[in-house]
Amino acid sequence: MSTVRSFAPIADDRARVLILGSMPGVESLRAGRYYAHPRNLFWPIVCELLGAGASQPYARRVKLLQRARIALWDVLKSCVREGSLDSSIDDASVVPNDFKSFFRRHPKITRVFFNGAKAEACYRKHVLPVARTLQYQRLPSTSPAHAAMSRERKLDAWASVIAIPITGNA
Repeated sequence: MSTVRSFAPIADDRARVLILGSMPGVESLRAGRYYAHPRNLFWPIVCELLGAGASQPYARRVKLLQRARIALWDVLKSCVREGSLDSSIDDASVVPNDFKSFFRRHPKITRVFFNGAKAEACYRKHVLPVARTLQYQRLPSTSPAHAAMSRERKLDAWASVIAIPITGNA
């Protein structure tokens, strides 16, 4: 088993929403970008919800998230895991990211969405409580390992991410 490390967050000072995964998979780590596995539905779903094509370059997809005031990160800073499956994470090795500092730098975030059950479980176990009131919601995992739910049902569930009213010009 090897130690894997997550990426820096995608976030700017306008972020109102945070989407959390657990830990990037092998393909993402190899590519150096979030949700790089070709069968992961994260980018196709988010881009469709935001009215853009998922085939655009990664940098444009990142800008799309930022324009929509959505931040993206992982709960875990590092862990020991063989392969990509969340079920392979060695719980004794888990090191969470520094959410106290993150939320201090991004005070406008009010909603946190979890991309699957493992992200939520790790956050609740290793991060809570945080110093401010946030609303939390687990969404179905976009991972190809969660193939029991159809793309259409996932898309419907993920629509709640963009249903957040954004007020102000900031």
